[in-house]
Amino acid sequence: MFRSPFPLITLLLVLAGCGEDPRLEPLNEGAPLPEGVEGIDDAVDGLIVGHRMMAAGEYELALKEYYRAGGDHGLTADVLSAIGSANLKLGRLGQAERQLRRAIDEDEKFAAAWNNLGVVLMEQGEIGEAARTFRVAFSLDSGQSAEIKENLKHALANIENPAYTSEQQSEFELVRRGSGQYRILSTP
Repeated sequence: MFRSPFPLITLLLVLAGCGEDPRLEPLNEGAPLPEGVEGIDDAVDGLIVGHRMMAAGEYELALKEYYRAGGDHGLTADVLSAIGSANLKLGRLGQAERQLRRAIDEDEKFAAAWNNLGVVLMEQGEIGEAARTFRVAFSLDSGQSAEIKENLKHALANIENPAYTSEQQSEFELVRRGSGQYRILSTP
């Protein structure tokens, strides 16, 4: 059966007339904010909030903030590394490894991502690869980070002595770009 094209043409004409009308602009802005209230444009960066949540031990909340940062900034090496670190703290080692490897793909000179990948590999029992990863992190960092240096030392001790248990020194350090550090306990 043949249908009349008039309803479709009418719809197209109506939609064509729905262009931006400068007279409607004040209506699109919404009500003004009360005095003293900052607009959404002044929201604190999701990476900063996420780092604060990590420091407070709120890893799920940190992960949500890192995803928000990803929406704002894109999946940069910093964002991917932060997501990977939060997943590591939540015990999601496979996810953490994938995100940290992606962060390194984005910025292969990002020492903190290399270090945190090393921590994931240690947690997975991949001692040899972890040691190589810590060496890369140490080299990129020029030996400046005490945390990376300690992680490399622990990994090498595990390689030299497979019976080595790090009960006395069971902590591996997560690091991030900028100031601050996170601790993760390794399991012997």
